[in-house]
Amino acid sequence: MADDRLDLLQGTLDLLVLKALSWGPMHGYGISQIIHRRTDGDIVVVDAALYKALHRLERDKLVASTWGLSDNNRRAKYYRITTQGRARLRADLSDWRRYAAAVERLVSATT
Repeated sequence: MADDRLDLLQGTLDLLVLKALSWGPMHGYGISQIIHRRTDGDIVVVDAALYKALHRLERDKLVASTWGLSDNNRRAKYYRITTQGRARLRADLSDWRRYAAAVERLVSATT
């Protein structure tokens, strides 16, 4: 790719958000920053996509939210993973690993 960033495959953002929240509650900006840092900058989450995913995950009861203050003393919505979200994360991680291994087998094949 021209700018060396990876575009998110459809369906992976929820997995990345749930994984980030498995390390503890955080606000949206924190989620996008942890994804960016843990992928060495290869994945950049666009705000609109992140908040759409967070609203969907909250609607599906995979995350819950509360209002609080950020490090710079601004009002922020903090998200945390729920018990249902942890169960979904385990299932999605299993599916993702199978999918990634299958893609690797195909792209590594010589014939």
